[in-house]
Amino acid sequence: MDPQGAVTLRTSKFITNRLLNRKQFVLTVLHPSRSNVSRTELATKLAALYKTDAKRVVVFGLQTKFGGGLSQGFGMVYDDEESQKKFEPKYRLVRSGLADKVVKPSRKLRKERKNRSKKVRGVAKTKAGDAAKKK
Repeated sequence: MDPQGAVTLRTSKFITNRLLNRKQFVLTVLHPSRSNVSRTELATKLAALYKTDAKRVVVFGLQTKFGGGLSQGFGMVYDDEESQKKFEPKYRLVRSGLADKVVKPSRKLRKERKNRSKKVRGVAKTKAGDAAKKK
């Protein structure tokens, strides 16, 4: 496997979606001498192909076909950052660096805090909802 091997991009089912201010397509990536191609590398190649900024290109849903050498996924090229922030899901905005990831405690910890606070009344609720004491 050559990590710098040739990569061929093919787009099909190309649609210019005026309502969402984007171009969308099915992306087929041929990479016979490589195991896989990163999304950032694909975004830069697509940006050069469609003469746009690499930050406006979103690639997702890539799946390598059995036997390797070929991957298929979905791609979108947004007209501007505003429409990208408006229509993209939060997790893909986090991936592309346009939004901050919300860091919250684990599900188990949240449930334990909730149940501890249910056992007390009044002002003590906030104290019981805090983290458990270390022994």
